[in-house]
Formats: sequence, structure tokens, C-alpha cells
Amino acid sequence: MELIDKLKEIEASYKELEEKMADPAVANDPQEMQRLGRKHVELAPIVDAFSRYEAALKGIADAKEMIAVEDEEMKELAEEELSKLEEDIPKLEHEIRVLLLPKDINDEKSVIIEIRGGAGGEEAALFSADLFRMYTRFAERQRWKTEIISGNETGIGGYKEIVFRVDGSGAFSMLKYESGVHRVQRVPETEASGRIHTSTATVAVLPEAAEVDVEIRTEDLKIDTYRASGAGGQHVNMTDSAVRITHIPSGIVVTCQDERSQIKNRAKAMQFLRTKLYDAELQRQNAEMAAERKGQIGTGDRAERIRTYNYPQNRVSDHRINLTLYKLDQILDGDLYELIRMLSEADQAEKLKLLSV
Repeated sequence: MELIDKLKEIEASYKELEEKMADPAVANDPQEMQRLGRKHVELAPIVDAFSRYEAALKGIADAKEMIAVEDEEMKELAEEELSKLEEDIPKLEHEIRVLLLPKDINDEKSVIIEIRGGAGGEEAALFSADLFRMYTRFAERQRWKTEIISGNETGIGGYKEIVFRVDGSGAFSMLKYESGVHRVQRVPETEASGRIHTSTATVAVLPEAAEVDVEIRTEDLKIDTYRASGAGGQHVNMTDSAVRITHIPSGIVVTCQDERSQIKNRAKAMQFLRTKLYDAELQRQNAEMAAERKGQIGTGDRAERIRTYNYPQNRVSDHRINLTLYKLDQILDGDLYELIRMLSEADQAEKLKLLSV
């Protein structure tokens, strides 16, 4: 069987890794030990599932042998066991196939998230602030760190635009499904007649690029400095600490004014630019695979309306998977786990379908 052969190869690689990690020479090389450790952790769930799969197959063979014996009492017990194990086999095979799906190379990376108010003016800016709080609270639950790169505040607590970093292992794997247009339906505080308004905000989740991922030439950059400004346009710093970097070949512009130090703002802006360039290349590659990925969850199409937040009904609807949850308050407080799980399962189902074509 092709699946069994593949799993045996993985099991052999896993045992080989364990032998190498037990080697004193490797133990004295922290970098190599870390590399082997990562691979070991990656293969462990597959090896565990294979062990349970083999045990189930052996159990089926043993039960069939017992059924062949004439002892009626033993035969009845064996038939019960056989029925249970035969039900387990398809579940285990599905679990293994999911574990064998190609991993997204960016899944373990930290992310940079951009939220921009769309249709709805001031109400859209307030909704952007709500989404920002939702993601930062989710990050707190995960014990991840967040830091603002740049923000364009309105006078009443909203954001026309907010860019921030979420630093944590596996951040992209959990947050990548958030890219797209988010829509809110609620009565604005400024609405005297109690009429429900619809506003939107666009979210882009970008895997953070390392220096090795993107090469940036100094001659391709135009760097400007200016005074940082707060809500209403007033200057919040008396020195030119804010930084704007333009990547001339692509036309991408990034800014950072969150730090009082120009050096720190420049470092943050460069990291943001590197991530934007890396993301632009990923988007280009995704566009080339558009036909293959049509309808797939997590394509990252930022023009796609992905979710509606309806305040009067305490409802959140994700339009990609036709999921409706009546716990808007919990979700806005950072409880995204059920949404992420359902989106991840739908994504896996689509990928499995593509592999079987």
C-alpha cells in the first residue's frame, strides 16, 4: 500500500532523528540540535497516528482470527471489537492524510496585520478599532506579543488605518484566514433615529519576512523623515522622528511613527517593507495558481467579503464556509478559536479534494 510505505519511511526518519539527537556531538551543537528538534516535533504527530493505525489493523486481524474459533462467547466479543475497529480505520486514514498535507512554509511565522476602514466613514474607523482590539485580545490569549507599527487615529477612538505586528510561533497559521473585507451591521452611537448602518473594514494578514526571504538594495530606497502626528493632525514629537520609506521599483510606501526614536522607526519601517515585498511575491504566486485554488479557503483575496458582524442579533457569519455563530461579544473579546478551527478544517477538506482529483 502506497500510504503504508510512505508512513514507514516517515517512521524510519523519525527514529533516525532520535538517534542523531542522542549523539553527544550533536548535543554540543545547539543550532543542529534545534534544527533536528523542529523536524522531530513536526513528524511526531504523524508517527503517533501511524502507530494507532497499525494497532487498529492488527486488532482487526486478531479479531477475525478469534471469530474463526468456535467459542460463541469469544466470537461475540471479537465481532464487537471488529465492528469498532473497522469504524476507526477511515477516521485514522483521514487524520493521517490531513497530517501529510504539504505544510505552508509561512505557518510558523509571526505576522504583520493591516486594518483599513472602508465604506462608512467614522463608523468604519470605529469598526477598525474594534477589529484591532479583537486581534490583540486573541494574541493575549495566545501569550503572543503585539506592537503598533503605524496608525492613523480619528478624534473619537477609531482608526482610518492601523498596522501592527503579532509576534508568536504559529501566528500566521491561525490568523491567515482573516484577510478580506469584514462588514459590521449596527446602530452607530451618533445615530439618533436608531437606524442600523453597514460599514466595512479591510484586513490584510502578512507573514513576516526574514532578511533571507527578501533582498532590498539601498539604491532602490527613498527615505524621508518628518514629525510624527497624532489624532487631529497635532504634532506629538518636536523632532523629525517619523520615517517614510519608498521602494522605487515596486512603488510600495511604508511609514512608521510609533517610536520616539528615528532609528527605531526606521528599523520597524524596513521590517514592514520587507514583509510587504515578500507578500507581493506571494500574491503573485497565488495569482498564478488562481484556477487551481478557486473557491479554496485562505486564498487571501483581500477584495473578498469574508465575514459579517451583526450587533442587534449578537451574530457573526463567515460567508466562505456558511458558518453562523451567535456569540459576537465573545468573538470581539478575542475568542476566535471556533472560527479558526472551522476555517482550518474547511481548508484541509478543500486541499484533500484537490489531491484526490
